[in-house]
Amino acid sequence: MNSTPVSRPTTGSDPLIVPRTEHGIQRRQVSTNALKVIERLQEAGFDAYLVGGCIRDLLLETRPKDFDVATNATPEEIRELFRNARLIGRRFRLAHVRFGREIIEVATFRGGGDGDGDDDDADRVVEDGGRVTRDNVFGTEAEDARRRDFTINALMYDPATETIRDHVDGYADVRQRRLRLIGEPVSRYREDPVRLLRAARFMVKLDLAMEPQTAGPIVSMAPLLEGIPPSRLFDEILKLFLSGHAWPTYQALVRLALWPELFPGLFPDPAQPPKLVENALKNTDQRIAEGLPVTPGFLFAAFLWQRVKARADELVAAGAAPVEALAEAGEEAIVAQARKVALHRRFSTIAKEIWCMQPRFEKRRGKRAVRLINERRFRAAYDFLLLRVDEEPELAELAQWWTDVQEVDHEERMKMIHSAPAGGGGKKRRRRPRKRKTPSAQ
Repeated sequence: MNSTPVSRPTTGSDPLIVPRTEHGIQRRQVSTNALKVIERLQEAGFDAYLVGGCIRDLLLETRPKDFDVATNATPEEIRELFRNARLIGRRFRLAHVRFGREIIEVATFRGGGDGDGDDDDADRVVEDGGRVTRDNVFGTEAEDARRRDFTINALMYDPATETIRDHVDGYADVRQRRLRLIGEPVSRYREDPVRLLRAARFMVKLDLAMEPQTAGPIVSMAPLLEGIPPSRLFDEILKLFLSGHAWPTYQALVRLALWPELFPGLFPDPAQPPKLVENALKNTDQRIAEGLPVTPGFLFAAFLWQRVKARADELVAAGAAPVEALAEAGEEAIVAQARKVALHRRFSTIAKEIWCMQPRFEKRRGKRAVRLINERRFRAAYDFLLLRVDEEPELAELAQWWTDVQEVDHEERMKMIHSAPAGGGGKKRRRRPRKRKTPSAQ
């Protein structure tokens, strides 16, 4: 594959026009509602095009997740045209035009950047390190294309003429399956270090070859992720690991030195993660391929398990009950991880429930086993138990029993439960004294 960028100048405002006879995109492949939005904007005298990932995906013969529109109409003008539009955003206002369950995002062309990091607009604020903290100026079609991150995401499609408009040689890059930053890579990564993660994600998800100048600075610039808010990194984690390519994405993050910036010190050798983590990532990919639901809570339970289990073992040795030890160790691990990647409470709750249910699988007899099967998180915790078997082969018989008990009818299940070994043997744990509650000041 040729990795040499096309050399056509991109400093002018006239795009390369690619006709339908060459690009092959059909109008019927585009959301009907997106076409309606564009047609109404164009009929009102505005420029309006499909933009970004949807065009890239159509060219790569992948089904787009959504269809976005870019226009020279202001947000207020968009709202006047569409009664079903709602303006959102504080830094840069966007219009969401709702058609039932489908939302078409419409953005005004943005300026404030020419792809090489040099800009003196008053509305574009750049910190000393080169990171952009405010960038909310309107611009032209050409400026909007050149300020985007990768060339493959900067293409525009005009359904009226069925042509692609290309300001940055993105069409050639898509055809050669090449990932290339717009502008000078070091400056673009400094502007927004999350582009480091996006580069890894697009490379894996779209099976692209990263252009050498785009790939070159990533390892040395990975520490820039330190300055990204943990909540934003969590959003990126979802995109990285819930797109159906979790395991190869993990491998790419390790190769590019990005994983340690997200999960510092989690594994002794990230290139050889615990088998449970590898299996959890592969299991996530399989579930997505089969159209089954997945939750970040399960993945974080896998990522943090080694740390949680080691700490829980210490607490048990000090006299804590196993479930209490896992709850305390889990909370410690989640709080520590949140300094890098913030985990939403609903997902951290799932992870803690999965951890705390693990010792309960040892109680196979009587009412406790029946209650466990009826727990809301039973299936997730059971799947987690199965993943543990590779690293803890002594759990194989236990995991098989819980597999068998789910596959029989109710009568046979009750017989198995009543005849099962009691489990939970060993010396009784010393209960730690409860802390006295401090009276409320209210």
